[in-house]
Amino acid sequence: MGEFTATIEHRLDQAYKNLQEARSSGDEYLADTFTAEIEDLHRLATDNGVPIQR
Repeated sequence: MGEFTATIEHRLDQAYKNLQEARSSGDEYLADTFTAEIEDLHRLATDNGVPIQR
């Protein structure tokens, strides 16, 4: 696994954790922010041929 792939996967893991925390605390704005980050990371992965498990 390359460094780029590892970084994308790590950032996705963190974003999903942060999204769950934001939802649990009822912070819809923060949840929307993390949702957008997750979408951007998925797009970045797809554009660069990085397979994503989620």
